[in-house]
Amino acid sequence: MIRSMTAFSRKELKETWGNLSWELRSVNHRYLEVTPRLPEQLRELENGVREKLRKRLSRGKLECTLKLKTENAAPTEIKVNEAYVKQLLDAAHQIQTITGDSSTLSTTALLGWQGVIETPETDMSHIQQTAMSLLDATLDDFIAHREREGAELKKLIQDRLDGILAQVEIAKQHMPEILQNQRERINTKLEEAQVNLDQERLEQEMVFIAQKADIDEELDRLSTHVEEVRRSLNKGGASGRRLDFLMQELNREANTLGSKSIHVVTTQVAVELKVLIEQMREQIQNIE
Repeated sequence: MIRSMTAFSRKELKETWGNLSWELRSVNHRYLEVTPRLPEQLRELENGVREKLRKRLSRGKLECTLKLKTENAAPTEIKVNEAYVKQLLDAAHQIQTITGDSSTLSTTALLGWQGVIETPETDMSHIQQTAMSLLDATLDDFIAHREREGAELKKLIQDRLDGILAQVEIAKQHMPEILQNQRERINTKLEEAQVNLDQERLEQEMVFIAQKADIDEELDRLSTHVEEVRRSLNKGGASGRRLDFLMQELNREANTLGSKSIHVVTTQVAVELKVLIEQMREQIQNIE
C-alpha cells in the first residue's frame, strides 16, 4: 500500500505519576527529516526515537513532540537522613564552643536544611519505557493515517491514468483519417500549383510524411508507462521517487507527440496528456 507523506497523530496516556503525550506530524520532503522535541528529563530517549522512526518511515519532514507532566502529589514516605542530622548537630556544637554562643540549632531549622529529609525519586526508567511504548502506538496510528491518505491519492492517479489511455485511443483512431486528409491536402496544393508529379514520386513523398508524423511509438510507450505506474501503485511501499521518474518519462512522450503533430486532434491530445500528467505529478509529490 502506498502512503502519503502528510499525516498527523496524537496519543495521550494518564498514569498515577502524571501524563505523557506524543504528537507526530509530517509534510512532504525529498528525504526523511526527523525533528524530535523531548522534555529535558527524557532527553536521552532521542537516539532511540530517531531509530524507531527511521525503521518504519522512508520520507517526509517529521515533527515528533513528547510532553511530560508529572503530578505534584505529596510523597508517600518521608525519611530522615539521621547521619546527616548528627553531623549538623556536631558542627553546631563546635561552633558554639568556638563562639561561646549558647543558642541551639532548632528542629525547624534542621527540617529546612537541604538533605535532611529524603523523598523517593520518580522512577524515570519506568517513564522512559512507557514513553517508548506509547510512541509505538502513536506511530501505528500515524502510519494508518498515511495509508488512508495514500489510498485516496492512488484513486486520483488511477483516474488520470485512465484519462491518458483514453487520449491514446483517440489518437490511434484518428491517425488513418489524419494521414488521408494530409494526402488530400498535398494533392490539392499540387493541383492548384499545376505541378505534375508521377505517382511513384507522390507515393514516396507520402511515405516520408507518414514516417515523419508517425506517433505509434510514442503512443505505445505512453501505454507502457501507464502500466508501469499502475504496477508501482499496486506494489506499494516507498514508491514516490519511482513514480516521479515515470512522470518525467510520460511527459517526454507527450512532448514528442506534440512536436510531431500535423493535425488539431493530435495537438489537442498532446495538450490533454500534459494536463493529466501534471495533475498526477502534483499528487505524487505527496507520496512516500
